[in-house]
Amino acid sequence: MMIETYSPKETFLLGEKIGKKAAAGSVFSLIGDLGVGKTVLTQGIAKGLGIMEPICSPTFTIVQVYEEGRMPFYHFDVYRIGDIEEMEEIGYEDYFYGDGFTMIEWANLIEEILPEHYTKVTIEKDPDRGFDYRRIVIEEVNAA
Repeated sequence: MMIETYSPKETFLLGEKIGKKAAAGSVFSLIGDLGVGKTVLTQGIAKGLGIMEPICSPTFTIVQVYEEGRMPFYHFDVYRIGDIEEMEEIGYEDYFYGDGFTMIEWANLIEEILPEHYTKVTIEKDPDRGFDYRRIVIEEVNAA
């Protein structure tokens, strides 16, 4: 599915819609360049899950856990991962295969450890379509 948004508010609202429909155990990978709106989409997802506390990218902590919503929300940012062993050290499997909703920013950097089934979200800019334009592609991945 491909969705176009024309403002950060529209991107946020798309995230909120995703969060409201999210099922426990879901894993979403989030791919996109710096400044493309990954955190805005994630903030919307968190709101859709019922999380009211501020959401920011966990760039230096790798994972941020939010418990206050209708299910746990595990927000990963693996941009600074040196190698997969770092993910093993934090016990990524407990999150990926847990009973919460997992969002992984920069998931393309750890593709070899992603579950067999996940949802891949790719966000792209197109300056010719306007500064705030985003093309968001959502696809189910079944690596089995």
